[in-house]
Amino acid sequence: MIRRVGETPEHGRRYTRRPGAYVLLPRGHQLLVTWYDDGQNPELQLPGGGIDPGESPITALHREVFEETGWSIAAPRRLGAFRRFTYMPEYDLWAEKVCTVFCARPVLCKGPPTEKFHEAVWMDVNVAIQALGNPGDRHFASQFAGVL
Repeated sequence: MIRRVGETPEHGRRYTRRPGAYVLLPRGHQLLVTWYDDGQNPELQLPGGGIDPGESPITALHREVFEETGWSIAAPRRLGAFRRFTYMPEYDLWAEKVCTVFCARPVLCKGPPTEKFHEAVWMDVNVAIQALGNPGDRHFASQFAGVL
């Protein structure tokens, strides 16, 4: 069973399952995170996102990290997974997000993020743990910080 974090699903509400791949990208005691700000829902996030139909989680991870940070990554390894029930305003969708979390090595910044409203930010891991926008991201960042 996959750990549920965050809000309890609302009884009678229909949720669409959305698998995604997310990553902790450490460099020393810092993490590369994504600041998302569309003017309505600003949030600090682990880089990553939805897995497209027919796409593998690793392929999605590489694509999403590049789109949201401009960085290429290497050697991703799976740390675990969580799920959360949330409203996704950018899609006008109530979703059961099934989030697989990886750790990988940031290799090279190839330029700025290509996805709108995203900014790549290096942040002290302990600051990131407090600032990440959802409890699943905070949980995995906290577990990771314990092994630094």
